[in-house]
Order: sequence, then C-alpha cells, then structure tokens
Amino acid sequence: MDRARGDVKKIQSHRRVSLMRRFFDSEASGGIILMGVTVVALVIANSPASGIYFGVLKTYVFGLSVLHWINDALMAVFFLLVGLEIKREFLDGQLSTWPRRVLPGIAAFGGMVVPALVYLTVTWNDPDLLRGWAIPAATDIAFALGVLAVLGTRVPTSLKIFLTALAILDDLGAILIIAIFYTSNLALPMLGLAALCIVVLVVLNRFGVTALSPYLVLGAALWFFVLKSGIHATLAGVALALTIPLQAQPKKTRAEDSPLHRLEHALQPWVAYAIIPIFGFANAGVSFEGMALGAILTPLPLGVALGLFLGKQVGVYAFAELAIRFGLADRPAGASRLQCYGVALLCGIGFTMSLFIGALAFPDQPNLIDATKIGVLAGSLLSALAGFLLLRVAPRERPYAREARSM
Repeated sequence: MDRARGDVKKIQSHRRVSLMRRFFDSEASGGIILMGVTVVALVIANSPASGIYFGVLKTYVFGLSVLHWINDALMAVFFLLVGLEIKREFLDGQLSTWPRRVLPGIAAFGGMVVPALVYLTVTWNDPDLLRGWAIPAATDIAFALGVLAVLGTRVPTSLKIFLTALAILDDLGAILIIAIFYTSNLALPMLGLAALCIVVLVVLNRFGVTALSPYLVLGAALWFFVLKSGIHATLAGVALALTIPLQAQPKKTRAEDSPLHRLEHALQPWVAYAIIPIFGFANAGVSFEGMALGAILTPLPLGVALGLFLGKQVGVYAFAELAIRFGLADRPAGASRLQCYGVALLCGIGFTMSLFIGALAFPDQPNLIDATKIGVLAGSLLSALAGFLLLRVAPRERPYAREARSM
C-alpha cells in the first residue's frame, strides 16, 4: 500500500515537473510572465505598499539608483541578446538574404514611421512632448510572439517567422534611434576608451579567439566607459554582440558550438525569465492616485496609445501590402490578408522597448514618464486583444486561392 502511494506521488511529481518544463519551453511563457509582473506592479503601485515600491527603486547603490541599475545594467544584457539575435539572423538566419529581408524590412519601416507621425499629430501643440516621438515606434517581441504561441496552429508558421524578422528589424531601428536621438553631453575621454575596447574586441574576433571570457571582461569595461561617455549604456551590449564570433573554431565544429550561439543560448532564459520581468516590474508601476479617468485623453498618453494601436497596424499592414502589390515581396505562405492584418495589430504591443524609450525621452520628469506608461499600457493592451481576437476568427488561406494568385 505504501509502495503504491509512493508510486502515485512520483507520478504526480513528474507531471508537475513536466508541466513546468513545458511552460518554460513554450514561446508564450515569457510573454505570460511579463503580463503577470505588469499586473503585480500596477497593483503594488496603487496599494499601501506603494511607498516601499517606489522607495526601493529610488535607493542608491554604488552611485546609481536601483531603477538605473535595472535600466542601464540589466537592460544592457537584454540589448546584448538582441544584438546577438540580429547578427545571427543577418548572417545565418531568416534575414541572411535580401529577398528574405524585403517584406519584414518594408513593414518594419512603415511600422516605425506611421506611429511616430500619429504621435506628432496628437502632440504637435506642445514642444515639450515632441521628444517622445519614438515611443510608439517599437514592438515587444516577447509579448507579440507570446500571443501567437497561445493561438497555436491557427497561425501559419510563415507569419510567426515574418513577425520575428519584423521585430528584430524593429529592434535594430530602435537601437539606431537611441544612439542618434537620445545621446547628449558626450565625454570624449570615456568615449575614446570605449572605442579602444571595441577595437580590442574586433582584434580578438579577427584572431579567432573563441573563449567567451575575454569578450565578457572587455564587455564589462566597455559598458562602464559607455555609461560615463554620455551614450546610453545599453548600447554597449549591442557593440559587444557584434564582435562575438559566429563561426566556431575549428571549422569542423558544429555551428551550435560557436561563441555567439553559446552565449545566446546561455542568456535567453535569464533575459526571458529574469531581466525582462524585473524591468517590467520596475517600470510598469504607475500610481493612479488623484488621476482622473480622462487622463488617457491628454496629449502624451493619447499620442502614445494611438501611435501603438492605430499607427502600428496601419504602418505595418499598408507598407507590407504595397510591397506585395508592387511585386517587391511575396505574402507569407499560407497566410490570408486577414491573418496578416492580425499580425500587424500585434505589432502595436510596444511594452518593453516603448517604456525604455519613454524613460530616455523624459528623464527626471516623473509626471511625463507616468503619462507615457499609461499610453503604452493602453495601446499595447488594445493591440494585444484586437490582434488575438482577429487571429482567432480569421480564416486560413484556401489552397486554391493560393494557386490562383500564383498563376
């Protein structure tokens, strides 16, 4: 009897472990965790514990506040992973050839330009808000792919690949925007030391050094010099990523054993299940105390929300359709127009990068940052719900329709 009970407990324990493993292996898990911590942050920020929450974020440790450590240091690791993904996709992935880059590239461009124009149209009367034009120009890949993963086989694989490629190019655009438009007061000596670190990293790459430790040690020094140079510290992560070798040495070794693949695989769980949730928890909390229901209709949050919800869907879908109509690219295989439109809606989920750019656009202006958070949350939520519902009911493309179009 005791033995039977022991066997039952083992089976139950194995089931629990299997369920947890399946959850963390799922594409949706990162998005679900991010949604959860966002809700928790909002609840805490509007509870009696709000003083502790905001107090901890403002606490200084080794010269930086906890919030700055999260946004400048932890997010540098996030940008390192983004840089690794961009490099891999461009050299050996879905973006390795020009035909593969055309459709997501044109769609990503439209998905950055139109939201920015929508935001500027709403906020043009207030010059202080114009710096936030890039806030609705970003797509949160974890959230968007999480929604697609929940939909399962309802969405063709080609659309998931298209969204991934678009989001990667979108991230590349956001990185360029941060580097060009949100950099000021450069400290040339520190910038010179940062450049020296990059030169040494490139030399290591050229000499075929495949051990990760030299790159990571120099990367830490690079982060410090970039932090002190006036350029946002997270860009050090991107610069480091571009110097990590993609090819394994010797050539007989599997590609999966290359330094880039090893580092990417090592970082992915930490970024998905620790860094991004911590960032979301620290940045999503906004207190609604004394805030009227009509606060969303003020220019800043309204411009951000409309930029994400309307600007993204119009920009992504319209530019993609134009590329297809003019013969520059093909529609993703097996995807109907309605399904493509549903994915364009999901591109309006701009959570992580939008909050990040908002903090850069309005430094030391907590009221504007809170207004940005409201707009990002509203626009992202509307985009997620609308995209999910549309993709759930959207019919798949019929085989004969696909054949007719190719004739």
